[in-house]
Amino acid sequence: MEFIDYYELLGIDKKASTDAVKKAYRKLARKLHPDLNPNDKEANTKFQRLNEANAVLSDPEKRKKYDKYGKDWERGEEYEKYQQAQQSRASQRSEQNFSGGFEEGDFSDFFESMFGNRGQGRAQAKFRGQDYQSELHLSLTDVYKTHQQTLNVNGKNIRITIPAGVEDGQVIKIPKQGGKGANGGPDGDLYITFSIANTPSFKRSGNDLFTNKEIDLFTAVLGGEIQLETLSGKLKLKVPPETQNGTKIRLKGKGFPVYKKEGEFGDLYVTYSVKLPTNLSEKQKELFAEIAKLSK
Repeated sequence: MEFIDYYELLGIDKKASTDAVKKAYRKLARKLHPDLNPNDKEANTKFQRLNEANAVLSDPEKRKKYDKYGKDWERGEEYEKYQQAQQSRASQRSEQNFSGGFEEGDFSDFFESMFGNRGQGRAQAKFRGQDYQSELHLSLTDVYKTHQQTLNVNGKNIRITIPAGVEDGQVIKIPKQGGKGANGGPDGDLYITFSIANTPSFKRSGNDLFTNKEIDLFTAVLGGEIQLETLSGKLKLKVPPETQNGTKIRLKGKGFPVYKKEGEFGDLYVTYSVKLPTNLSEKQKELFAEIAKLSK
């Protein structure tokens, strides 16, 4: 099995924090994601290795084993436990005046049962497949409605359903879509971390949405009706007379869908920004001057 230096792959130091690991992974994953490199096999291979590196180094327990055993980190600890058990047996046999010690045959038997090198008649240990980690980059518009999407993970296409309301940073487990188990052991799982970006017009906080809406001076002063584009379509709003710049209104139930709660939504907060008129005609200037005099 080829040894891959996960630290070198991510471009980080061995003392890097878990946050630094995730940050390095996300930066490289955006660049090498299969969606951006559909016909680049080398990029896809690198992306798969990035997933492996992130899965190991972002998990404290797995990272500890990797640092200790290298490429054999998944099985090294089991061998160590076996060796300790054999030494314990040897010690007991010695106390009972039997020939003790860790015999070569014992050592071979372990590897035969563990890796299936020899001894076809012996029972082989079952090992669970490796868990895979993947990151999916979407926008608020993408996760506003439940939809299906196909992911390519380690060369395998996996079709998943993405529920409306998924949050940024949320992790979803897809059972048995990780690495294949060994000797009849169960397959690993696939963990998908969602990276949800705000749109230029909307920002999300929990289940609430926030947006700014520009209105002209005359609508702000006299009141009127405006049209607002939302993630679910167009809305008509009534602006009260003498609306001040920076006024914030709440539209109940017009925000983001609540995760896995059909028909439930957060609120939408709209902040009005009053735009002053420019390129005024002489007549308009006279009228504003008259208004100014009346105001005094």
